Formats: sequence, C-alpha cells, structure tokens
Amino acid sequence: MFNTPALTWTLTLVLVVGGIHYALQAIRSRRTTERINNSLHALMHTLMAAMLWDAAASTTLAQIAVLAAAALWFIIQAVARPQFRSFCAGTRDRLKCLYHSLTMAAAALMIAMMAIPAIAPPAPTGSATTGSGMSSHGHHASTSALGPATASLHTAALAIALTVIFGTAAVIFLILLLRRHRRPAHQTTGHIQATGHSARLDHVLEAGGAAVMALMFATLAV
Repeated sequence: MFNTPALTWTLTLVLVVGGIHYALQAIRSRRTTERINNSLHALMHTLMAAMLWDAAASTTLAQIAVLAAAALWFIIQAVARPQFRSFCAGTRDRLKCLYHSLTMAAAALMIAMMAIPAIAPPAPTGSATTGSGMSSHGHHASTSALGPATASLHTAALAIALTVIFGTAAVIFLILLLRRHRRPAHQTTGHIQATGHSARLDHVLEAGGAAVMALMFATLAV
C-alpha cells in the first residue's frame, strides 16, 4: 500500500503488537464474550497487517464475511438489553462496542476496496502497476479501469470520510490517554492502579489502530 518500506514495516509492527496483545487477552479472558471480542480484534489486526503486504488475497471473500459478521456481533452487544450483563453495559461500553463495530466494518470495506483490481476489467496497456505490496500507483491503475469516473470519485470520498473519522478517533484516544496519565498518584493505587495501567494500554493500542486505519484509507483516497 505504501511506497516507503519503513512506513509499511512500522504500521505492520503496530498491528502485530496489537494482534498479539488481543490474542493474549483472549487466552486470559474468563468470560466467553470477552474471549470472542478479543479474538476478533486479534483477527482484524492480523488481516490488516496482511493487507499491507497484499497477502492472503485468495481468501478475500472469507475475510469480508468474517469481519462483517464481527461488525454485526458488536452492534448486537451495543443494543442489547441491560439484563444481558455479559454484553456492553453502560453508555461508555456501548459507545466502545459501536466504535469496534465501525472498525470491523471499515476493515471489511477496505479489503473489498483493495479487491477491486482483482475483479475489474484489465487495465489499458501501458498502465503503471506494481507487482509487490499495495502501492498507490496500482490503486490508480485499478480505479481507472472500472469505467465510470463517478465510481472512483465515490470511493475516494468514502475513503476521505473514513480517514477523517479514524484520524479523529486516534486524537480522542490520545486525549483519554493523557487525561488518565495525569491522574494523581493517590487515586491510582492497588487494584485501581492495575486497572488504570490496563486502560492506558488499551488507549495506546486503540490510538495506534485508529491511526493505522486513517493512514491506509488516506492512501486509498489519493
């Protein structure tokens, strides 16, 4: 996707670290719902990392189906009645589930958008394409072969909108991280301190994941 190997490796590292964290959380989780949620996050991070290197293209439809199902799963948790305490409870948790549903749906959409070159008509002779990774030049060649110019315009507009959304999300998570970091020491002792450390780590991973999504959608928008 990116012409700069250093940036590709950096984003891959962020996604891999996040995927490992969620996989470990899934193993340690005692509740079935938490185990499923963390497993889905680990899977999404893995698929996004693979997307950076244009890997696993043969399983595109399966990836989209799984991520779409994951998005629906988080929506169900967000709108579930309060009696279902294993699902998202409280306004903050429901908002978190809605955001996670958005990330899953956005990941599925990105995979679908990157699959366009595989289903589009052959590009005209002399089009600039690259054989490795998902470069922006390859994206331009694929969208030019789709036919109507409005299709590519709509795709670019959607990518820009998602870039703004996830860029904003990254900033919000960073603000939450800074606010929690500035909390007085006497309020972060014992169990509260351990909980706060876990929350800070979650904010770091959420901010990193949102930033990666924003950069990837920005690449699709140009």
